[in-house]
Amino acid sequence: QVQLVESGGGLVQAGGSLRLSCAASGGTFSRYTMGWFRQAPGKEREFVAATGWSGITAYADPVKGRFGISRDNAKNTVYLQMNSLKPEDTAVYYCAASFVGGAPTSRYDYPYWGQGTQVTVSS
Repeated sequence: QVQLVESGGGLVQAGGSLRLSCAASGGTFSRYTMGWFRQAPGKEREFVAATGWSGITAYADPVKGRFGISRDNAKNTVYLQMNSLKPEDTAVYYCAASFVGGAPTSRYDYPYWGQGTQVTVSS
């Protein structure tokens, strides 16, 4: 059983930066595909970024060039560096783990989820 715990959310002004962290336990972290999703009030949970065990990455179009996903297998942790934040980035951000190869973008490919961390970007 994989357990995921996110941290690093908070309130930031537009144009600012935040770094989210997700610590994993259980299983072999280096073999997991790790993803970040977000859900704003009244909206569906949407893909943000993913990194496969091979190092492949994928990003949603709205965050390309602003967000960066990375992983530290020695620390069993995946990060999401968020720069040039916009009010529309406001959401609860979730970390997720998958056994699917590559960098899948569908939430249905991720059976393990963290509890989420709130990110609020003020204008």
